[in-house]
Amino acid sequence: MVSKRLIREAGHRRKFLAVIDDTPECERAVAYASRRAQSTGGALILLFVIDAADFQHFLGVEAIMREEATATAQGALNKFAAMVRERNGIEPELVIREGSPTSEIHKLIEDDQDVAILVLAAGAAKEGPGPLVASVAGKAAAFPIPVTIVPYNLTDEDIDSLA
Repeated sequence: MVSKRLIREAGHRRKFLAVIDDTPECERAVAYASRRAQSTGGALILLFVIDAADFQHFLGVEAIMREEATATAQGALNKFAAMVRERNGIEPELVIREGSPTSEIHKLIEDDQDVAILVLAAGAAKEGPGPLVASVAGKAAAFPIPVTIVPYNLTDEDIDSLA
C-alpha cells in the first residue's frame, strides 16, 4: 500500500530525493534534483545508504567499520550539500541509512510523505548504467513515486535548461 503524498497540503512541499554513492554519475543526479527543487520551490533530500552487508563478515571490527562508513557517508553528504548551497542556494536535508540501497530508498519514501520524485543518474560506462540504476530499473514499477534517470553526459547548462 502506498502512503498518500502530502505535497499539496498546507505546510508541505515536494521533495526531490537524490542518492549519494561512490559513482561519478551521482553528481549529475544531485545537480538535476537540486535545480528542480530550486526552480519549483521544492526541497532536496540527499540520501547515503551504508551497505550493512559489508560489516557482517568481520566480527570484532564491525563497530570500527561502521564508524568509518558513517564518517565517509557524512563527508560525502557534506561535500554535495556544499555544492548545492553554492550552486542553488538551498539547504538540503541529509540522511544516512544502513541497509540495502533499494530497500532504504523505499523506506525513506514511505517515511516521508513529501518525497515525490526519485532522481538517479545513469553512468556512461559500457558495462551499463551503474549499479543503483540497474538495481532500480527492474523494480521501477514497484516505486510509489516517479523515478527520473538523468544521463551522465548532461552538462550544467543542459540541466539548467531542462530543470
